[in-house]
Amino acid sequence: MGVYTERILPHLMDRAMRDKELDPIRARVAANLTGEVLEIGFGSGLNTALYPATVSRVLAVEPALLSRRLADRRATAQTAEGERRSRIPVEYIGLDGQRLPLPEASVDQVLSTWTLCSIPDVARALSEIRRVLRPGGSLHFAEHGLSPDPKVARWQTRLTPIQRRVAGGCRLNLPIADLITASGLQLTGLTNFYLHASKTAGYIYEGAATRAAP
Repeated sequence: MGVYTERILPHLMDRAMRDKELDPIRARVAANLTGEVLEIGFGSGLNTALYPATVSRVLAVEPALLSRRLADRRATAQTAEGERRSRIPVEYIGLDGQRLPLPEASVDQVLSTWTLCSIPDVARALSEIRRVLRPGGSLHFAEHGLSPDPKVARWQTRLTPIQRRVAGGCRLNLPIADLITASGLQLTGLTNFYLHASKTAGYIYEGAATRAAP
């Protein structure tokens, strides 16, 4: 990785992902998490304050060391009352969502927010997510991806090569729901909508998918 990827991009992504329009989406997808949670693409820890008290531990996958430092700073920050913003322990367990160093059926829930777009082999990552989920466990996600509007979709495809270069491999035109179901996970809820800021980068897939019990 070069200077841009290691030292500049994490700051740019932290700023971009602090968009206030994203806050209620994060809150909704994190609201029902319980037990031991694996977060793919932990980033700068923007979901940390949203984990409910029902979460016992977070296992974090994040390749950018600078993002990890930003996350650690955010997790230990104090409120105006002098309390830590998050009391849920976070353990970094890997760098790559395509190769999770966890046993099969070992986590209760998985959280992914605006992460799948930048994983090179997203099908493999989703297969890994399914593998490590306990039967009945679920993936909670908020991702941007392919729009059903042909005009918007054409622009997404045109702009994806540029987006990949400037945004760490991010693709605008992934059919998120199709990829999730192709992995063997079963969608239990899905809402689609556009962000106000951009249609090409802002067609959202928000929902959950479960690993079926045997």
